[in-house]
Amino acid sequence: MTETHSSSPIPIFRRIAVLGAGTMGAQIAAHFANAGLRVELLDIPGKGQNRNEIVEGAFKRMTGLKPNPLYSASAASRIRLGNFDDHLDRLKDVDWVVEAVVERLDIKTALFERVEAVISEHTIVSTNTSGIPIHKIASERSPSFQTRFLGTHFFNPPRYLKLCEVIAGEHTETGVVKAVSEFVRVHLGKGVVLAKDSPYFIGNRIGIFAMLLAMNERSAFGFSMEEVDQLTGALVGHSKSATFRTADVVGLDVMKAVVSNLYESVPEDESREVFAVPAELNTLIEAGNLGAKSKAGYYKKVGKDILSHNAETGTYEPPVALRLESLSDIAKEKDLASRLNLLFDSESSVGESFRRTTLGTLAYAARRIPEVSESPEEVDNAIKWGFGWEMGPFEIWDAIGKDRVIQGMKTLSLELPGWIHDMSSDSFYSAGLVYSPASKKPVSRRVHADESIVAPPFDVLYESEHTVLARVAEDVAVLEFKSKANTLGNGVVADIVRSVRLVENTASLAGLVVANRGSNFSVGANLAEVGMALMAGKVAMIEAAVRQFQMAMEVVRNSTKPVVVVGHGRVLGGATELMLSSRSPMAVAETYMGLVELGVGLIPAGTGCLRLMEQASMKAANGFPSEVQAHLAKSFQQVATAAVSTSAAEAQQMGYLPHHVHVIMREERRFAVAIREVKRLSEQGYLPTSDPETVHVLGAPARAAFESMAFQMHQGKYISDYDLELVNKLAYVMTGGDLPGDAHVPRAYILKLEREVFMELLTQKKTQDRIRHILETGSPLRN
Repeated sequence: MTETHSSSPIPIFRRIAVLGAGTMGAQIAAHFANAGLRVELLDIPGKGQNRNEIVEGAFKRMTGLKPNPLYSASAASRIRLGNFDDHLDRLKDVDWVVEAVVERLDIKTALFERVEAVISEHTIVSTNTSGIPIHKIASERSPSFQTRFLGTHFFNPPRYLKLCEVIAGEHTETGVVKAVSEFVRVHLGKGVVLAKDSPYFIGNRIGIFAMLLAMNERSAFGFSMEEVDQLTGALVGHSKSATFRTADVVGLDVMKAVVSNLYESVPEDESREVFAVPAELNTLIEAGNLGAKSKAGYYKKVGKDILSHNAETGTYEPPVALRLESLSDIAKEKDLASRLNLLFDSESSVGESFRRTTLGTLAYAARRIPEVSESPEEVDNAIKWGFGWEMGPFEIWDAIGKDRVIQGMKTLSLELPGWIHDMSSDSFYSAGLVYSPASKKPVSRRVHADESIVAPPFDVLYESEHTVLARVAEDVAVLEFKSKANTLGNGVVADIVRSVRLVENTASLAGLVVANRGSNFSVGANLAEVGMALMAGKVAMIEAAVRQFQMAMEVVRNSTKPVVVVGHGRVLGGATELMLSSRSPMAVAETYMGLVELGVGLIPAGTGCLRLMEQASMKAANGFPSEVQAHLAKSFQQVATAAVSTSAAEAQQMGYLPHHVHVIMREERRFAVAIREVKRLSEQGYLPTSDPETVHVLGAPARAAFESMAFQMHQGKYISDYDLELVNKLAYVMTGGDLPGDAHVPRAYILKLEREVFMELLTQKKTQDRIRHILETGSPLRN
């Protein structure tokens, strides 16, 4: 990498070109479009009259993928299709070209020769190669081209996997690396790892090694496929798809290509033979069984049964019973570090397998430094973000204990590099530091300022068993829930009110952020509390809790200081009502919102119906009942079907987020961005807009229309008999109860309707059955 000395301007990326519309190229283009950029997606020309038939077919396949690579249908409109022969001249107007064609050096170098002849002198160019050395791809290009050329290796699927490896070439300017890395992090939401230009970089080099080592447990040590996947999945903090299921998802042909190329690319690797293509993998591919895309690979689904491939007979058979009795107690341990230590200490065959695969991977990761990276932290991040591990190799090492791991490796005769023996530190990580083999001492971890505030660790203003409120950045308070799954129980709701009041009455505080850690912002109301109160016959207490929840939402709504509620992950039921109540909500791009109360036999009763009714009136340009009804019908149908958005962008289209909302692409930035927003709102002179004192309700005519809509859904078997009863109750509330026609009623009237119907439904046996079922199984009951 070359230090930047040129006067080239730091690029502002507005228009992107993606070359190659295959599995990765089309999805990379989709994710740039998700970020709001204009994208040119080009591929080779078709042979018929339609020169774009190849790229159009690839684009169509991409839009049909599940899960969806696009945040919304509108994102697709930002992608323009074309081909290399007729439309390559479009590249002269783009800021960044991303190449994602087939993994062949000759094809890539030929394409880049054509690209260089078209692009401007400031255009940045990158390759999405998964393993071809960067310096080889750009070796025939001009010095100027090479200063703007680098690797940007996205992992599949690029929308959902965090990792993007950024690889500088020998002549890449540091300014280019910084600009691309920052853009990918902030605007594409990726976790950026700086990898060296070595074969298959960091993620695939070590991650594929770990997979192949685990596969060897089947062929060499007699474990079944199911047993290997049990031992290399969630139990040890890896992805649920574990080893063989992951191979099926990736595609066995793709995996073979990667493994074969890796084997050829690393002749000096002391563990090269691990990368020899497994015999069974060849057998499956020859039979046309390529994994999930061909409906058969290592596993095959037949009806409701999942069959396993028998390597000896070549047939698919029912899975054999797991012979992992010693796992039962270990699997019950919730803490990952504790599970790892129990497995490490186990004298059973399970423990032996764990030590072989885990210690083998950890030793290999250590031996790859400094070849793939100088830092254990970069290795850990690559494996966590690219392969879905909860801990990276060196974090696992720390969790088990440095000396215990080294002793275990000696027992297995595993080779270790000299820098491990030279370490004076007892661990790789400590208090914001990570051990640097190059410096031979701990150094500061690579932390971005806007990701350093991931929780409120500062001046605690108030703490209960339910929440913690802390002063952050001197003049902003952050409220974080402590409840299981961040549910909104009575204690959390009471603390929301207390926090808003405390902030309002503290002159030195500019406002409040409500944000949570964990995978999800909140899954909604605490149904366990509701269930226990029901069993105890404390109906009045539940009604008081509903009233308190409504009051809390109104307190958030009418706060005299900004209250920024930040959604991420699942934001369901009452949590959606909380975000609807905030005048300044924010959301991470991967936010899944919905009023799902009908799934447990209830209706939204925490101002959810009120907010949607007010929203429909505001959207009606002239306020005519027919206009209001058209907007309200969409919201009614969403609540009736318990629809959940697949992204923040879709939540905006559904009306759960305002269109002006700030969508944060990288989840780790949410605390810092929200704190800045509170400050901005305060500095510009925050004053909440007063909501109208009355609500326009539509009465009996709209109710009849909504009930007809519900009847049609029932006739089409989209909803059950009890769902129909629930949906009719929802129609009753959302159209204003028993009113004969449209009218303007006090807001309190709608809140009373919400409570009355909620409490009525709570007494129904089928609702109680739904609540009990979801508490016991975690899945909804359609009775």
